[in-house]
Amino acid sequence: MNIKNVSCFFFTGIVCLLLITACNNTPPPPDSAVVHSPEEMDTRTKRIIQTSLEFAERNEGKIDDSIILHQPELIKHLYEKKDFITRWSRQGQWQLQADSLFDFIKNAKLYGLFPEDYHFTELTAIQARFFNDSATGLDRNDAVLWSKADLMLTDAFGKIIKDIKLGRLPNDSITLRKDSVLSDYFYRKQFETLDSSGSLTHTMRALEPKHQEYHLLKAGIKKFLDSADYRSFTIVPSRGKDTAAFKKALQHRLYEGGFIEYDSIPAESVHLAEAVKKFQKRTGITVDGKAGEGTIRMLNLSDREKFIRIAITMDRYKMLPAIMPSRYVWVNLPGYYMQLKDGDTVKIFSKIICGKPATRTPVLTSAISEMITYPQWTVPTSIIIKEILPGAKKNPDYFSRKGFSLVNAKGDEVDPYTVEWAKYSKGIPYKVVQGSGDDNALGILKFNFNNKYAVYLHDTNQRYLFAQSARSLSHGCVRVQEWEKLAYTILRYDYAEGKKLSVVKDSLSSWLKRKEKHSIYVRNRLPVYIRYFTCEGNENGIVFYDDIYGEDKILREKYFAGK
Repeated sequence: MNIKNVSCFFFTGIVCLLLITACNNTPPPPDSAVVHSPEEMDTRTKRIIQTSLEFAERNEGKIDDSIILHQPELIKHLYEKKDFITRWSRQGQWQLQADSLFDFIKNAKLYGLFPEDYHFTELTAIQARFFNDSATGLDRNDAVLWSKADLMLTDAFGKIIKDIKLGRLPNDSITLRKDSVLSDYFYRKQFETLDSSGSLTHTMRALEPKHQEYHLLKAGIKKFLDSADYRSFTIVPSRGKDTAAFKKALQHRLYEGGFIEYDSIPAESVHLAEAVKKFQKRTGITVDGKAGEGTIRMLNLSDREKFIRIAITMDRYKMLPAIMPSRYVWVNLPGYYMQLKDGDTVKIFSKIICGKPATRTPVLTSAISEMITYPQWTVPTSIIIKEILPGAKKNPDYFSRKGFSLVNAKGDEVDPYTVEWAKYSKGIPYKVVQGSGDDNALGILKFNFNNKYAVYLHDTNQRYLFAQSARSLSHGCVRVQEWEKLAYTILRYDYAEGKKLSVVKDSLSSWLKRKEKHSIYVRNRLPVYIRYFTCEGNENGIVFYDDIYGEDKILREKYFAGK
């Protein structure tokens, strides 16, 4: 390459670099622009809004050092359609809808939202400058302030639409919504709906889930907020080696809550236990006077954290189908209950026992396809690795003591004493089966539904455990106290009242009485939703459950940090 070509190439590169730099350095909007007439206000705000959006587009949504638009591309598209004129003010005067939106943002918690997510601080500051400024009125005539306020209101409205319609949680493997992304057209339609109806409340209500339980929870928020105590309470650590520090923190937290009368001197163990019982009774958890992990989690659940639980739960409702089936089984793990719902009616309510934190019950969606009387239990691989293999290595008698059989690939039973257990660590080449009978862990009936976790609903041979308040005790399956009601109700759904139903019910009763294993095909598969909701609304307000698997804690740290 000759010198002339090199020079030409170098010059062209410099020009391109300068052009790119120029494009990426769009000047920011001015700091202020005082106008002298209402007509001039509309002209100036139009230009400032256009300049601000161009700047934001190239600067990750930033308008200035304190204002960042959440959806700069969408906002620019919406303003382009209206030739960049202000949406919430005219000639330096708020429109009625602007006041409505500002009030909505101020009271966003009533929808499980956070005002600070919608430019509330910045909008409040601008509003104060408009109405509390000096006699010169310079702030109120500043086109930059009106432009920024307009952009923030539009951005806030767009984010509120998204947060009410879809929520703030990411889709996961069980999300059943089909509209997981909102189009520009959808946002534009909401602005048009607001313009045509004139009612912000009407527009927002149309975006909310229709689920009755969502609205029960929402209805309890005002009562909760009116009585909420946002003081910071002592955090009780997990019980560790430093017993003295643990007891000191526990006593101080109980003192702060009014459950013990003093914290100036260490409390006797009996007095501490009585205070713990008072807390447990008020909270609705097992009253045993012991500060176990569940009690500690509830002690550390402040009203601030409770509201975040509300926000997470409301978003979980938004991940359900817009319309639920006419009949379905609903299992709420933290609530330790199952419901059979038929329309808006709860046909069956039952206590449940779910998985321990170490062997948690998965969240899933499926449908009951089969019922089995006096079932055998084929132990899942996870339990074999965690429990059975260590037990067998200590003593092969483990199998006979637990009522387990060891079965090879051919289906033949294997003597545990003939197996060299020491060579296995990640699994074994056998099935472990517990035979049917009254001592079987599955009880005398189970409900099968397709899922990759090998879990199901079933009876139990430990029915006394339903008397406990905290019931995360199983290996992962869901034990149902009212299994018999559920079974016979499923038969009524499959067979209308008449001779056929009578025959099938008599067969089921006979098999159970004779302790026989039989399979009953469910013709009308009954949908099953196993979910994780740590709070719910009822006629008395909002009830909170223990975050038994720490799911809300994870979501809180990832998506609601700093709240």
